[in-house]
Amino acid sequence: MLLNDFLEKDLVDIRHEPAKDWRDALRQSGAKLIEHQYIKKEYLDEIILNVEKNGPYIVIVPGVAMPHALAESTNVLGTAISFTKFPEPVVFDKDNPDSHAQLFFTLAAKDPDQHLKNISDLSDLLMTDGLIDKLLAVDSVADFKAIVDGMS
Repeated sequence: MLLNDFLEKDLVDIRHEPAKDWRDALRQSGAKLIEHQYIKKEYLDEIILNVEKNGPYIVIVPGVAMPHALAESTNVLGTAISFTKFPEPVVFDKDNPDSHAQLFFTLAAKDPDQHLKNISDLSDLLMTDGLIDKLLAVDSVADFKAIVDGMS
C-alpha cells in the first residue's frame, strides 16, 4: 500500500515549525527525497520555477499539494513519493483562498509512465473517505503509522 511505502522508505516528515513561505515549504518537502538520493536539489528549483510561472497547479485540493516537475528531469535519480505535513497551511496565492496546503506529497519519477502511475495511485488514495482529515491530525511518524495500520 502506498502509505506504507512512505514509512518503509523513510519518506514521512512531520514538521513542527511552520514554513517561511511556499518556496521554503517546497524545499522542506523534498528534503527526504534528497537525503535518500531520489532527487537532486535542483529538481525542487524546477518545481518552484513551474509554480512561479503557472501558479499553484500543485495544490490538487485545498489542504493538499502534489509538488512535481517533468518526469524527464535529469535531476530525478529514482522513483518515490515523500509525505510532509506542516503545522499550519502554506499559502501559495493570498488572493486565492483554495491555494493553501498542509499536506505535501512530493513526486519524483524517472519516466513519464511511472510519473502518471504515481499521480493516479496518489489520487486514488486521497479519495479514501476521511483520509485527508486523518493526515491533517497527524502529529508524529507514530500517528502516521497508526493510520497505515488502521487501513491495512
